[in-house]
Amino acid sequence: MTKVAIIRCEKNMDRCPMTNCIRCVREQKEAFSIYDQCVLTGIFTCRCPGDTAGALAKILKTKGAEVVHFCTCTFANKTSQGWTQEKRGFCDNIDAVIERASKEADIPCIKGSAHLPQGYTVKA
Repeated sequence: MTKVAIIRCEKNMDRCPMTNCIRCVREQKEAFSIYDQCVLTGIFTCRCPGDTAGALAKILKTKGAEVVHFCTCTFANKTSQGWTQEKRGFCDNIDAVIERASKEADIPCIKGSAHLPQGYTVKA
């Protein structure tokens, strides 16, 4: 069973209680469909400009996480037609944040959680 953790964006923390991300982990849907079985081990909130993402990922790793997912809202936004990457999400430099966090914590970091944009493929 893969132990997953989630890092979300501070810009969405007062609007999103993470219910869909947690449900998707439990039901192994959306970005979590890549696992045979998975369980949520922790959640952290990243603060701009993302400099602490590596430290957060390290802590999650010490708590048992084997992989860290960054929420879809960091790179995509919700429209009336669903989620899209066209206008970006809350984090302008999410790819660099994810890459740095993965290297600093020596743990796989994946872009995506619930509400994946149509056509988006999770890269494990």
